Amino acid sequence: MPGQRKRRHRQQEQARRAAARFAPDAGRWEVLFETQDESEWHAHIRRLRASDPQIDWAATRVDRFCGRLTQPTTFRLSHFVPKATPVPDHDSCT
Repeated sequence: MPGQRKRRHRQQEQARRAAARFAPDAGRWEVLFETQDESEWHAHIRRLRASDPQIDWAATRVDRFCGRLTQPTTFRLSHFVPKATPVPDHDSCT
């Protein structure tokens, strides 16, 4: 199929960049919202999309912990928080 190799290489490169950007030593995932009610989950996501179109959805993670008879299904929205970069001290340079 034409273009399949190029598309596959592009997807692999995007996956490599995402792995480097969200590596464990690059920051942490902070939970923004968690619920066990699916309708509440969908309503919260709709409100977020409507209220703030500037959200970086590439830096968000949606987890769905599938429940069984003993534990209900849990929905969790997390946002990646990069580590703070240290600011160099200008006084020590002089």
